Amino acid sequence: MSLPRIAVDAMGGDEGVRVMIEGAALARRRHDRFKFLLVGDETRIKAALENHPNLRASSEILHTEGVITGEDKPSQALRRAKSTSMGMAIQAVKAGDAGAAVSAGNTGALMAIAKVTLRTLPGIDRPALAALLPTLGDNDVIMLDLGANTECDSRNLVQFAIMGAAYSRVVTGRETPRVRLLNIGTEEIKGTELLRDAAATLKAAGPDLQISFDGFTEADKICRGDVDVVVTDGFSGNIALKAVEGTARFVADLLRRGFSSSLRSKVGFLISRPATELLKHHLDPNNHNGGVFLGLNGLVVKSHGSANAVGVANAVAVTARLLEENVTERITASLARVGENSLRKNAAQEVRV
Repeated sequence: MSLPRIAVDAMGGDEGVRVMIEGAALARRRHDRFKFLLVGDETRIKAALENHPNLRASSEILHTEGVITGEDKPSQALRRAKSTSMGMAIQAVKAGDAGAAVSAGNTGALMAIAKVTLRTLPGIDRPALAALLPTLGDNDVIMLDLGANTECDSRNLVQFAIMGAAYSRVVTGRETPRVRLLNIGTEEIKGTELLRDAAATLKAAGPDLQISFDGFTEADKICRGDVDVVVTDGFSGNIALKAVEGTARFVADLLRRGFSSSLRSKVGFLISRPATELLKHHLDPNNHNGGVFLGLNGLVVKSHGSANAVGVANAVAVTARLLEENVTERITASLARVGENSLRKNAAQEVRV
């Protein structure tokens, strides 16, 4: 079966070409049916590919020396997009030369270029950045929005819930994902008016949306494992994400310090090493890397700028899985189903009147 290529912004991220190419090569081993379009400085990409013949054989290079930096404002990035590795990778998706784009570059610039180039799906006002977070349950939890939209209304939150549920069906296999809105409490009276409005809409439309909605969740319960999708605005979501990641690093550093504090502690570390290695793996953000801009006419995946090769590989693997599972088409179908049900309800109400 022929699958669409994945365009990789080889110049993005803190480490640039070397890590992006190494990560793509690792992902290629897991998803050997995919081919790649590597966008960036041809000389540097070819040099990096020397160590990865498998990736080199399945890739094409699209040359440009233009790079979006971390200091570029979204408006500046938009003006230069057509000549940069980030902009050209997204343009390849629009032109049909690639099925998705992956970048570890400037998040604001990536969001702006992707939205202007690809536009949003019918029925979606704004795209949202979604990512997987580890939990104590059997599945990771999807959280959105994580920074694409600092201010949202209730309609945006409902759309995010629809998109997050479609993504959840792909990664969890659960046909009726458990969806909650992030709030300061679980009581119905808690939170802002727009949160309560969004909750009322989702509660009434839950069966039509094929989601299990039961109100609110608090930040300390995000990773408990009893919810599949957590929905919030980009401002709150970004703060919550960084708090979770910071806590994970804090715990890891605290354990490292404790186990090295004395000879007895070092012996204890050797005894408990299997458990601590499992904890380290679970808390490492590289093992959960790959945020997806949902709601666009095409797939764009954001990797952490500081991701190592394993992290980049996971971001590419997320991209491959979403392409294989046609997540954009699933979101479109969910939106169409909601629209059809709304029309039927309106028609029935007019008949009764």
